[in-house]
Amino acid sequence: MKPLNRRTFLRKSAAAALASALAPAFARAAQGGRTLGPNDEIGVAVVGFGGRGADHIGGVLRLREKGQKVRLVALCDVDRNILDRAVKAQRDKGVEVKGYTDYRHVLEDPAVDVVMSATPNHWHSLNVVWAVQAGRDVYIEKPISHNVWEGRMAVEAARKYKRIVQAGTQSRSSREGIQAAVDWVKAGNLGKIKIARGLCYKRRASIGKVDGPQPIPPEIDYDLWCGPAPKEPLMRKRLHYDWHWVWPTGNGDLGNQGIHQMDIARWFLGEDALSPQVCSVGGRLGYVDDGTTANTQIIFHNYAKAPLIFEVRGLPEKAGSNKMDQFMGAGVGVIIHCEGGVVVIPNYSSAVALDPEGKEIKKFSGAEDHYENFFKAVRSRKVADLHADILEGHLSSALCHTGNISYRLGKTARPEEIRAAIKSQPDAEATFQRMLDHLRANEVDVEATPLTVGPVLTMDPKKERFTGANAPDANRLLTREYRAPFIVPAKV
Repeated sequence: MKPLNRRTFLRKSAAAALASALAPAFARAAQGGRTLGPNDEIGVAVVGFGGRGADHIGGVLRLREKGQKVRLVALCDVDRNILDRAVKAQRDKGVEVKGYTDYRHVLEDPAVDVVMSATPNHWHSLNVVWAVQAGRDVYIEKPISHNVWEGRMAVEAARKYKRIVQAGTQSRSSREGIQAAVDWVKAGNLGKIKIARGLCYKRRASIGKVDGPQPIPPEIDYDLWCGPAPKEPLMRKRLHYDWHWVWPTGNGDLGNQGIHQMDIARWFLGEDALSPQVCSVGGRLGYVDDGTTANTQIIFHNYAKAPLIFEVRGLPEKAGSNKMDQFMGAGVGVIIHCEGGVVVIPNYSSAVALDPEGKEIKKFSGAEDHYENFFKAVRSRKVADLHADILEGHLSSALCHTGNISYRLGKTARPEEIRAAIKSQPDAEATFQRMLDHLRANEVDVEATPLTVGPVLTMDPKKERFTGANAPDANRLLTREYRAPFIVPAKV
């Protein structure tokens, strides 16, 4: 981080003092969790369910129907309409749940043993830190953080308070599918890995453009919705979901969908730290709207063993089409290029190995219930029982964040300048040319609306800090200014 001058120090100290005064009592008391016996029900609170969180609710109910001793006891959402509908729907089915708009009140409820959270990204790490300090276990959706530093704080908090925290990267529960393919490749069946490539070719249309601040829907507690992020005027048509495409709350599709494929690619490489070098090329192209994240992007993570290359495409295969591009049989997936062939992972639960001529060698398929795995670990109290421990979620989330940091520090450039800037990256020329071909098919003129090329950033993976000439600017983007009292603490 940048050095603190006296004025900055006093301002941060005052903010920290205010946050301490306003923070919930559980954050200071560090209560222990309830000891669960084999016949005790696990009380579950689902937080944020306007989208992905609805599946959390369904997952808990399915497990209960299967005879698992889990029970939905609370629902929390800052949108009163969403909350009231969900509470009523459960009560109509005979499931008595409490409704909360303030997450802090959930953690004061003694009936809650576990928090399952699918809030917007900017809340994720604080969801974890506050919950584990309150003695609760957590299932946290991907990405587990909005920035690198707070993700590491969430890991440290989970370890300090000895809580079970599962990341929502459900491909990790594909044990007979993807895990088996990982083991098969690591056994040397296709030789060494040359490139691990993640793909997020997922259609993302324009979110539109507004002329001024938009009204906050009256059913939403906007202060709670913003939480750790700046409480700024709403400058997009839709508050919900489109937060993914602006930096204060989202991480683009790289951190939204792409985190899944980033995680699988890192899994195959067997890397347990951030990459020592990263750079990014991309832009928000094909339309002009209120989004600020890239909809077309390449990220190069230059690991020593083999590079991890990630590609994001939000535009269709060509102008006027509803279809998306495919590369080697995958659109939202992973390609592991090896000396003796490739492994294609086209979904969340299967993989296929192909020889150099494209002939199938071996198939892998099968997945377990990711939620069920989490509750198994909650009962055993063994982090090793988790398929997607928070540390794994942190590392894969952080690879998305560092790629975005390079992009955010970048400058617009002509294609020939970009080629020169990325020429040291493995497979850069071919990958970049495919991006240009894709944009041309969408009638995007990269001379008129140029791409952005980010600097090649070097990092100390153990310290999770950038080094070199760009370090001051890059390290500032490893964290953020938090808004009291929604502050991720530096000492958990």
